[in-house]
Amino acid sequence: MGRAYQNRKESMAKTSDAKAKVYSKYGREIYVCAKAGGIDPDGNLALRSMIDRAKKDQVPSHVIEKAIEKAKGGGGEDFATARYEGFGPGGIMVIVDCLTDNPNRTFGDVRQCFTKTKCKIGAQGSVSHMFDHSAILVFKGDDDDAALEALMMADVDVSDIESGEGVITIFAPHTDYFKAKKALIDAFGEIDFDVDEIQFVAQNSSPLSADDVAMFDKFLDMLNDLDDVQNVYHNAEL
Repeated sequence: MGRAYQNRKESMAKTSDAKAKVYSKYGREIYVCAKAGGIDPDGNLALRSMIDRAKKDQVPSHVIEKAIEKAKGGGGEDFATARYEGFGPGGIMVIVDCLTDNPNRTFGDVRQCFTKTKCKIGAQGSVSHMFDHSAILVFKGDDDDAALEALMMADVDVSDIESGEGVITIFAPHTDYFKAKKALIDAFGEIDFDVDEIQFVAQNSSPLSADDVAMFDKFLDMLNDLDDVQNVYHNAEL
């Protein structure tokens, strides 16, 4: 069994309203990356990775270009990261990552999602110690030995490597993300990564009872409806 991680593609929007929310969240992340590290993707690896990810999730070019143009102007919103932790339905562990221009509003909105579904928001660090903050790179291939050798030669601290059904999955510390990606590209040439993300990966999963599943779905829907919420990580075994 492979390590359980959450792929954005699994929750890609099906309706036009939901797609608009996805585009808005990507636009915000691209804007923040461009404003922090410059608008040139060749000189801003974080921006280039975010653009690649957006394109894979079928975000229109005009959304990407508008976010970069907005950052180029130097004005606009001043977004900050915010992270909330707590316990969801059935006692599962949850991490909610946000980008916000109003932390008080965002905290109130996220807390309401917890309280309305009889969940409990916790203090910082209450559950994150049970997750690994990992870079995840997934690509087509079957020579995991060559991939591991390339990563080790680049001094990447590989947490785990999996291979099966023509796919290689790499887990590494989030701090080694760019180094790992470059090592793989140097070794194999240009790679079309199926997954190319940094996220929290639960160290252990927790099963949900039938009674908790409906409430869990409602909880996730409420969080995903918030414009400030960028990602939700959990250890629920679905």
